[in-house]
Amino acid sequence: MARVLIPLAEGFEELEAVTVIDLLRRAHFEVVGAGLQDGLVKGSRGTVVLPDSSLDAILDASFDMIVLPGGMPGSDHLNSDPRIRELLRKMDAERKYIAAICAAPKVLACAGILSGKRVTAFPGVLEQLPAAANVILRSEAVVQDGNIITSRGPGTAMDFALRLIEILGGERLRAEVEGPLQRSQEGA
Repeated sequence: MARVLIPLAEGFEELEAVTVIDLLRRAHFEVVGAGLQDGLVKGSRGTVVLPDSSLDAILDASFDMIVLPGGMPGSDHLNSDPRIRELLRKMDAERKYIAAICAAPKVLACAGILSGKRVTAFPGVLEQLPAAANVILRSEAVVQDGNIITSRGPGTAMDFALRLIEILGGERLRAEVEGPLQRSQEGA
């Protein structure tokens, strides 16, 4: 079973974090939401969540994927945390999957792991960032380049989560999770 880490910082985007956690758990992956500090974490819209763990408690654990939710100032908090940058560099060196949505791709750029990669992000997030000078910006909802997966924002969170399921568990598992969500417009 795949293990997925989702760091939660004050000001995270609720739709992006909760949608990804929910759908990955529907796929029966082990998902650990880890707060940058102990205790409750408040999202950008005021929703308060209790993470499964603190980041410090799981720093030495092994994960198949890390997923960074966006949101402001959540992405800035992730970006300024040296533990997150170290985790990203370590996972990239091990060719593990690294995913980020909305404003969070800037965290990947600042960690130095996006150079020459095709990526997407919330419009304007990467364009003026010196650390992102060598990225290839795309406009698709979800973009994968090797072990890096990025997405545009809250409206693409479900597509992003389903793509992560497909990456970790295959097309059949994605279809099993997606079917009961009733996303199809057929017969409407």
